Amino acid sequence: MRWRCPLSGSDLPGPTGATDVPDPQQPEMWSRERVVSGWAQLWTVPNMLTMLRILLIPVFWLLLMYDDGQDAGARIAATALFVFASITDWLDGYLARRQGLVSTFGKIADPMADKALTGMALIGLSLLGELWWWVTILIILREVGVTVVRFVVLKHGVIPASRGGKAKTVAQMAGIILFLLPIGSHMPLLWWTANVIMAVAVVLTFVTGVDYMVKAYRTRRDSKARRALEAPGRADREGPTP
Repeated sequence: MRWRCPLSGSDLPGPTGATDVPDPQQPEMWSRERVVSGWAQLWTVPNMLTMLRILLIPVFWLLLMYDDGQDAGARIAATALFVFASITDWLDGYLARRQGLVSTFGKIADPMADKALTGMALIGLSLLGELWWWVTILIILREVGVTVVRFVVLKHGVIPASRGGKAKTVAQMAGIILFLLPIGSHMPLLWWTANVIMAVAVVLTFVTGVDYMVKAYRTRRDSKARRALEAPGRADREGPTP
């Protein structure tokens, strides 16, 4: 049996005769999760994928807006770049969970890069007159609002992602991809499919946004209630102030 040192990250030999059965009393610091800090956190594979996605955003914008969005080749390239960037968003999260990597940079930069990519696509489509501005504003306000609330409520508890939130993300990505493609009224089936999927994304965006705000309020309220109940107990155990 070998143990991993939480400071150096190196393997330490276990005591003689130790078995491979984990010790239930082992403190949490002896875990496979590695907390990466400082400049070293930038050079992990998940964070490099996040940085790559950030660097691709201006390239995506230039391709989307080239020739006022009328160049079919540029639109297809922009769509392919958006799909690739979306895949890296999934991949860096998967690798971070599998490798047990935790970094402050990843926690902040990953969701920001995701929101920036989606926001740039929506704003670009609205500037080109292919997507109503109220749809773009609704989606952006929801994503920014939920991100802010998540950080505010973090000290009270973590609100896990819901199935509705995951469905919202899938619908948004699918709708944006179809709108990015050079599809016009001369392709009625694809055009209507794109609009229906985007409509579903808008409904899910609104519903899941309201649901998240309600959960955040309840989490904050319940956390404060627990702290209020625990306060007298702590005072009794500590005894009177001298």
